[in-house]
Amino acid sequence: MTEIVLNSQTESSPSLLSETGCREYIQLLKPRVMSLVVFTGFVGMSVAPGAADTHPVLLFTALLCLALGAGAAGAINMWYDRDIDAVMTRTRNRPIPLGRIPPQEALAFAVILSVFSVMMMGLSVNWVAAGILAFANIFYSVVYTMWLKRRTPQNIVIGGAAGAFPPMIGWAAVTGHISLDSLILFLIIFFWTPPHFWALSLFAGKDYQKAGIPMMNVIRGDQSTKRQMLGYTLLLLPVSFLPVITGLTTPLYGALALGLGGMFVIAAIRTLRSSDLSRARQMFAYSIFYLFAIFLGIFCCAA
Repeated sequence: MTEIVLNSQTESSPSLLSETGCREYIQLLKPRVMSLVVFTGFVGMSVAPGAADTHPVLLFTALLCLALGAGAAGAINMWYDRDIDAVMTRTRNRPIPLGRIPPQEALAFAVILSVFSVMMMGLSVNWVAAGILAFANIFYSVVYTMWLKRRTPQNIVIGGAAGAFPPMIGWAAVTGHISLDSLILFLIIFFWTPPHFWALSLFAGKDYQKAGIPMMNVIRGDQSTKRQMLGYTLLLLPVSFLPVITGLTTPLYGALALGLGGMFVIAAIRTLRSSDLSRARQMFAYSIFYLFAIFLGIFCCAA
C-alpha cells in the first residue's frame, strides 16, 4: 500500500515529493540542535582575538563547516539509534523510523557530509579548527552514540563534551589555536549539559525506560537525578563568571551571568522539591533560554 501511494505521488507531483525528501534530509541534520551549535560557534569566533581582521568569507565558511559537521554527527546518531527512535514517542516521527529515508542512505549522506565539512574547514580555514571539528564529530558519533548512550547513566555527562566544542572550534577558526578563554566557553556548555538533558529525561523517563536507555533517572531514580541537576547548576554559576576574571568580557556580563545562573539554580531547586513533572519541563525550557542568553551576553559584553 505504501508503495502504491508513493508511486502515485511521484507520477502526479514529482516536485512535491522532491521537496518532501529535501525537508526530511534537513530534519536528519537536527536543525534545532544545529542552530545552537552555530550560535555558540559564532560567539566563540566573534570574541576571539583578531576576529575583526578576519575576512568575512572565511568566517562564513567556518560557520558553514561547523553547521554541516554538527548536522552530519546528528544524522549518524539518527542512523545508529533508529531502533530506539522507533519506540520512543519523542523520536518515532523521525525520517528513518518512518521509512522515509533508508538507513544506508542516511549513513552514506552523513559520512560524506562529515568528511566534506572537515576537509573544507582544513583547506579553507585552518587545520586546528578542522581537527577539533573532526574530534567532536567522532566523539559524538562513536563515543557517545555508539558506546556511552546505551551503557552508562553518565552518558550525558561524558558524551555532552561533544556539544561543548563549537565555541572552541569558532575560536580556533580565527586564531588557529586553543586558549584558556576558549576552554572556559567549552566548560560553560559542558556543565550546562547534564541539567539540561536530565530535565528532559525526567518528563520523558517512560520513553527512555521503554527504549532501554540507562538515563540517570531510569537507573538512579528521579530524586537522585534532581540532586545532581542542582549540583551541576551550582557548579555552572562560578564557571559562567570566569570570562570576567580572565578579561574576556566586561563586568556587565558578570552581573548577567550571576542573574541567569541564579535563576537556573532556583529552577533546579523547584524541580527537586516538586513531584510535578511540569517543573522539569519548565527547567528544560529555561535551560535552552539560559544558554542562548549567556552566550549572547558574552558576545555583547566582550572586552
